[in-house]
Amino acid sequence: MPNHIHGIIIIKDSDPIGQAQGPAPTINLPDLIKRFKTLTTHRYIDGVRNNSWKTFKKRLWQRNYYEHIIRNDIELDEIRKYITGNPIKWVEDKDNPINIKR
Repeated sequence: MPNHIHGIIIIKDSDPIGQAQGPAPTINLPDLIKRFKTLTTHRYIDGVRNNSWKTFKKRLWQRNYYEHIIRNDIELDEIRKYITGNPIKWVEDKDNPINIKR
């Protein structure tokens, strides 16, 4: 979608046998999202400066994000289908410039 993204973050805490694989992660989800937004914003600003990318007003990202814990394989499959099918809905999205009444 041109105006938002969906993603699945998989957090593994051990291998199948139950043995830890290296040190425990030291970053929580809010910090991970913050770092992602910061990194991508800086890269986009570089693109604006160096590659004539379209500028953005005020913020590239919204302040918050929506999170959901996926609890089983059925739910994971449904969410994957939703993410895959989501771009088709852009034609009908209220934020799509072709749908905004001026």
